[in-house]
Amino acid sequence: MHDIRAIRENPDLLDAALARRGDDAMSSKVLALDEARRAKIGAAEAAQAEQNKASKLVGAAKAKGDEAEFERLRALVSDKKAEVAAMQGEAKELDAQLTDMLARIPNSPADDVPSGADEAENVEVHRWGDLPEFDFEPKEHYEIAGVAPNMDFETAAKTSGARFVMLKGAVARVHRALAQFMVDTHVDHNGLTEVNTPVLVRDEAMYGTDKLPKFGEDSYQTTNGWWLVPTSEVPLTYTAAEEVLDETALPKRYTAHTLCFRSEAGSAGRDTSGMLRQHQFEKVEMVSVTHPDESDNEQKRMLRCAEDLLERLGVPYRTVILCTGDMGFGARRTFDIEAWVPGQNTYREISSVSTTGDFQARRMNARFKPKDGGKPQFVHTLNGSGLAVGRCLIAVLENGQRADGSVKLPDVLSPYLGGKTTIAADGTLA
Repeated sequence: MHDIRAIRENPDLLDAALARRGDDAMSSKVLALDEARRAKIGAAEAAQAEQNKASKLVGAAKAKGDEAEFERLRALVSDKKAEVAAMQGEAKELDAQLTDMLARIPNSPADDVPSGADEAENVEVHRWGDLPEFDFEPKEHYEIAGVAPNMDFETAAKTSGARFVMLKGAVARVHRALAQFMVDTHVDHNGLTEVNTPVLVRDEAMYGTDKLPKFGEDSYQTTNGWWLVPTSEVPLTYTAAEEVLDETALPKRYTAHTLCFRSEAGSAGRDTSGMLRQHQFEKVEMVSVTHPDESDNEQKRMLRCAEDLLERLGVPYRTVILCTGDMGFGARRTFDIEAWVPGQNTYREISSVSTTGDFQARRMNARFKPKDGGKPQFVHTLNGSGLAVGRCLIAVLENGQRADGSVKLPDVLSPYLGGKTTIAADGTLA
């Protein structure tokens, strides 16, 4: 959320940031609503002062036996009381409108984020790995002979509808092994603290992590008001809500492996084949809560954590910095890692690593106490996929496929598979 005081001081800065994102200017609307709110608060305070003054005179008039003045003052107090209550109610409504307006304005891009309209203008910053060469036409993950029997879309559709899958046998085990490998690497090598989080959260957690109010349609809500998490970024980041942390306790680094749920509103017809875009999927998330001076370096560190996983798995990838027009609502800067998927002959996003600056911290009042004293300051929050498990499974299967329908699996997964290294053409582990 944006700081209203900063908008008052430099409204052009907000409008310039919105223009970079391709959005209309908002400062005049924000300031007009803010002015109306402040005027109503001022009027309510003036009326309150008149009420208090009249209240003091009521007793004096009664003591003098001046009944006419007593009745006039008593009526004035009553009128002012009603006037104050009405004005305070109007001010409260204007305040709610201003808060809602500010909550719907996207974060301002960092200065080094490239300007652009859409994903076509993202900028590649890194590439790793040689693309595999096949002496046959590589298949998509769900077409590989050893995979197809264990990737059941028909039964999933019968039980849940479109965009669900039931993984079975060897494929289910490889999927589980990937998640375990990711979490273990983050904990043992990257210094993250593993957290087993709820996947049902309250409005406050969704709002604090900028998923509400603007993007409610992208998530699922239960009949009693809980939200199914779109990612464990929500519960992990919200652990800092309403906290004043010691500066010496920063950074706080977390990882969690959870189910994630997204309605995929507005994505009809996009990536519907296979398990690339699902309503329910699994992800290993990384979240950092940092000192503002360290957040840019922390984003680089998180990016390397995610890239390293793909390198350990032997999956070729490229890293891009998203342009202003493709960046998410709450992000100040985002790097996407895209894994090579031979079946589609392209790179596909497998991780996004974003810094939000103090955007989320303002929404959830997450602060730290400077070690040398002074007022508490807002922390910076960062999040990143480390990695999307299903998409990683796709990349591993497609890059490891062989002409006979078997799949050579990455060596790092062998300890999680009882020493097995291959999905055979008949769908078993070997």
